[in-house]
Amino acid sequence: MSGGYGDEIIKSPFVANRQDTILQRSRAPVLIQSTTEAPLEKKTTSFVVDFLMGEVFAAVSKTAAAPIERVKLLIQNQDEMIKFGRLSDPYKGIADCFTRTIKDEGVLSLWRGNTANVIRYFPTQALNFAFKDYFKRMFNFDKERDGYWKWFGENLASGGAAGASSLLFVYSLDYARTRLANDAKAAQKGGERQFNGLLDVYRKTIKSDGIPGLYRGFTISCVGIVVYRGFYFGIYDSLKPVVLVGNLQDSFFASFFLGWGITIGAGLASYPIDTVRRRMMMTSGEAVKYKGSLDAFSQIMKKEGTKSLFKGAAANILRVVAGAGVLAGYDKLQLIVFGKKYGSDGGS
Repeated sequence: MSGGYGDEIIKSPFVANRQDTILQRSRAPVLIQSTTEAPLEKKTTSFVVDFLMGEVFAAVSKTAAAPIERVKLLIQNQDEMIKFGRLSDPYKGIADCFTRTIKDEGVLSLWRGNTANVIRYFPTQALNFAFKDYFKRMFNFDKERDGYWKWFGENLASGGAAGASSLLFVYSLDYARTRLANDAKAAQKGGERQFNGLLDVYRKTIKSDGIPGLYRGFTISCVGIVVYRGFYFGIYDSLKPVVLVGNLQDSFFASFFLGWGITIGAGLASYPIDTVRRRMMMTSGEAVKYKGSLDAFSQIMKKEGTKSLFKGAAANILRVVAGAGVLAGYDKLQLIVFGKKYGSDGGS
């Protein structure tokens, strides 16, 4: 929220740095010569190429990480699937989930729901850029001028507002992705799937629950964005002046691993919220639903215990590792093919 909240929960620092660089270039002042529009055109072209290559990277990254993403969602939501007769036995872990999914549904099933996830990413990033700028201008706090806490509050408020605004437009795609990824071939239901594809998710959900069925869990998702950002920026600003000192002050690797570790930490802190919202999504179209996010949280804790809120968290961490690895390989491929990296500091 990734932007969509799924992306906000755990996002590789590589991706964040890349997007910030692209956005900064779009804002950079351009000197326009009176005799030609070439510099402006070149700047615009550079931004468009960088942005498009960033989108291509996102599609490649998400597609490469789709198998572990689906496993994460299956493990995370298995108790809802068992409850509604769509899963016979609980998964014993990541390896067991992979093995059973491939055995029962085939290798290609690991990418089930990926199309909706890739489609969701494109409008999410464009909306995030637009809304983030809008809310930043609205608050306009400076860390040095106004002090840390005002700046921190502004960061939470503007980031949360931008994320929630973007989420309003793309949440139904995140819902559809979640339902497709968790649509395992149910042994108790003759090995049939619940949905035939993306459009079928929309059709059946609207028929049974109306438009609200597509937005189940939306409110708690917005809360999750603020919680994630609060942990991320709070911990990062606290540790940066302590850890990145001396020889490590200008070290890219030290900065990356600090950001990476904090990203995982913030993701784990907000992971129970992600579990609650996705468990709520799973009840659309079913006879029994949670009354709200607090009811969902209460029932899960009472019937399944705290551990259930963190099911799939290990797979989610692996997803971050996979994303970072794909990005490193993708940058190397661009250097080989194009002679430079697009959408990063290497681009022009």
